[in-house]
Amino acid sequence: MKTANRLLFSIIFTLFIIVLVNPASGQEIRMIGVPELETILKNDDDRLFIVNFWATWCAPCVKELPVFEKAAATYKTGKVAFIIVSLDFPSQVEKQLKPFLKKNKISLDVALMTDLDYNSWIEKVDPSWQGDIPATLFFNNKKKVRLFHAGEVSEADLNRFITRFL
Repeated sequence: MKTANRLLFSIIFTLFIIVLVNPASGQEIRMIGVPELETILKNDDDRLFIVNFWATWCAPCVKELPVFEKAAATYKTGKVAFIIVSLDFPSQVEKQLKPFLKKNKISLDVALMTDLDYNSWIEKVDPSWQGDIPATLFFNNKKKVRLFHAGEVSEADLNRFITRFL
């Protein structure tokens, strides 16, 4: 009986350590398609939404992620919502996207666009968008505020846009 209890304790302790050191859940990633993207874009909460389109293989995208992380830490008031939409392939979530998020300590709200037919949805984000990334949409539908920024966003520009729209 003692041996069984020790074995059970040993198994539970090992599982606890595995979960503690390497959580199975990791970074939460929402899988979204066009309907979910449209829901995000139509949100009428009185918040400034900052939706950044990026990918792990895009050097300028990776370079600007810490800028968004820093701004999210600064604007914790609930008046600003950050969503980063990954355009990585859905098949690469486990091998590429999750390890990237963990390694770079990304804590932002992450969504993965599962609809790979970009031409079917990029105009919904902004009619002027040609599909290049990084790209960022700033909006508050309640206040009728909307700005689309193609290309990398500097820390100064990000803070200027947030201040302007709050």
